[in-house]
Amino acid sequence: MSDKGLTETSKFLSYILRHEPHSIGLTLDSEGWGSIDALIAGAAGVGRVLDRRQIEAVVQGNDKKRFSLSDDGLQIRAVQGHSTATVSLQYVPKTPPACLYHGTATRFLPSIEQQGLVPGSRHHVHLSEDAATAIAVGRRYGQVVLLKIDALAMQQAGLAFYQADNGVWLTDHVPIAFIHRGAEPDQ
Repeated sequence: MSDKGLTETSKFLSYILRHEPHSIGLTLDSEGWGSIDALIAGAAGVGRVLDRRQIEAVVQGNDKKRFSLSDDGLQIRAVQGHSTATVSLQYVPKTPPACLYHGTATRFLPSIEQQGLVPGSRHHVHLSEDAATAIAVGRRYGQVVLLKIDALAMQQAGLAFYQADNGVWLTDHVPIAFIHRGAEPDQ
């Protein structure tokens, strides 16, 4: 399968498994798992050709490790980034590194300066351990600004952190006091 085909399939899986499973008649359990056979059938119902080989190639080849297959190979899920109300992954609280990063577009700064980082339509705020990843994510939304988050201080103040299977750090909200705008990456 070509890189373009893998990218298109990955985008389709992200859309379905994170946001709109019902658009193809797919049901996800509370941990985000859905039947691969039902996914393939639902995709076919909307004119999208999808097979197990493509799905496995995307899961194994995705550099961001966005998806997981169940141990028996019969189910798939997105590991984070859900906006659908039916999915509520249960993460174990974990101690974060001293600082984490969030890349965002400059147009979002007025809102962030008023309310901190909020999850929006997602279940959690997503944070990265490295500045380069955060910058790459933020660049997708416009002129990027890097925010440095005092993660360990947040946790010490009683706010919980979780880490998704793909290494993305998650939290419910980042208050303004823990955000440093225009931060330079640590060397």
